[in-house]
Amino acid sequence: MLVVMDVSATPEQIEQVVNVIEAKGCTARPIPGGDRVSIGVLNNAGPLDASLFIGLPGVKDAVPITKPYKLVSRETKADDTLIQVGDVVIGNGNLTLMAGPCAIESEDQALTIAGHVKKSGAHMFRGGAFKPRTSPYTFQGLGEAGLKILAKVRETTGMPVVTEVMDTQAFDLVEHYADMLQIGTRNMQNFSLLKRAGESFRPILLKRGLAATIEEWLMAAEYIMAQGNHQVVLCERGVRTFVHHSRNTLDLSAVPVVRKESHLPIIVDPSHAAGRRDQVLPLSRAAVAANAHGLMVEVHHQPEKALSDGAQSLYPEQFDILCRQVKAIFNVSGGQEPF
Repeated sequence: MLVVMDVSATPEQIEQVVNVIEAKGCTARPIPGGDRVSIGVLNNAGPLDASLFIGLPGVKDAVPITKPYKLVSRETKADDTLIQVGDVVIGNGNLTLMAGPCAIESEDQALTIAGHVKKSGAHMFRGGAFKPRTSPYTFQGLGEAGLKILAKVRETTGMPVVTEVMDTQAFDLVEHYADMLQIGTRNMQNFSLLKRAGESFRPILLKRGLAATIEEWLMAAEYIMAQGNHQVVLCERGVRTFVHHSRNTLDLSAVPVVRKESHLPIIVDPSHAAGRRDQVLPLSRAAVAANAHGLMVEVHHQPEKALSDGAQSLYPEQFDILCRQVKAIFNVSGGQEPF
């Protein structure tokens, strides 16, 4: 259930509603909106009687929520959520471009790539310090040394940085250095990690799992928001199918579906979907045409020497072309809802 407060509701009236919800053994989650506060009712064993709240001072309405993902759903919050990362705003009306190497290899490598992508129009820098790899014998990342390099990139270029956090043990460390924390596809249903992300003060980038349905993906976001962190961006990165012409199959239908179902921003990672450099540009154009709120693209100035995912990394000049093309498409579409 969602308890919608009146525009003129006082903090004391909001607190009274919270107390009534908690007295029923439920959890109250205040949700700031455009001009009013709503309060989500969580952990209720069954339907609640709206009359419990309708008569309380400051309450405008009490609305049943039919979706299992209560906080993520547009039933709870009709307006699009905007996520602030440094001075970058991710959400409706903006096209956010995140770019950088798959893995941070050295300070010179990171700063060189960061200079290229910023010049082309990237808003944020992405790079892995901790790398979950299929093989235990491949490059696993520089760890804290890589995080320090990311901080140097931010200091030098002014771009906020996003990097993956793999487990709860390293969460505090990554949280200290990064502006935005990524939960990767392999960890989409790592519920301990999701709960810790829900306690974070950092925005979270949540990637879709390798074979996750959209409902499972949104429920993973619900885990984060249920702990109190409403700063969540979703990332479609392709799902595993039977094809061999690309690493994964990019599910572009997820973009309009998520935009209809949820108020959270959704971006697309064409690099991990394709696994091949020549597919990244056309998939990026398609993602923006489908009204994604942004892209996360891998770029490397020497991809043939990259320690991770060189085959899918764009050369800087290719990323420059990508930026010009997707911005032109975005300007035509306006980034608005297609329905």
